[in-house]
Amino acid sequence: MLKIKIINKSGHKLPEYSTPASAGMDLRASINEDIIIAPGKRVRVPTGIYLEIPPGYEAQIRPRSGLALHKGITVLNSPGTVDADYRGEICVILVNLSEEDFTVSDGERICQMIISRHERAEWIQVDELTDSERGAGGFGHTGN
Repeated sequence: MLKIKIINKSGHKLPEYSTPASAGMDLRASINEDIIIAPGKRVRVPTGIYLEIPPGYEAQIRPRSGLALHKGITVLNSPGTVDADYRGEICVILVNLSEEDFTVSDGERICQMIISRHERAEWIQVDELTDSERGAGGFGHTGN
């Protein structure tokens, strides 16, 4: 189990997994007053959570499927990345893709956070790439 240092200034419980097999932990809004997101608008929502993620890992901020399906609320830069050297408050950019106002209240679960390992790349500049079966095909080249 990966150990991550956390500061919780939200007044809410720590992010937690909802079920034993959940990949993501819910993050909650930490606000003094409700935020209304008008249709087509985006807002920055603070969580009151600060992390010290170990090098080689990141926190990915992703939408909650229920909010997306039932309310049209999603994370705008999905997945958002929280880098290992970031020490500020985790804030989430929510966008309202519905036709109705959406109200974010303090303590509301607004997104999920996944801790993920990643690699760093080193470029090897070449004149040619190895052929593959797919080649340069992309953007739906394999059909429906």
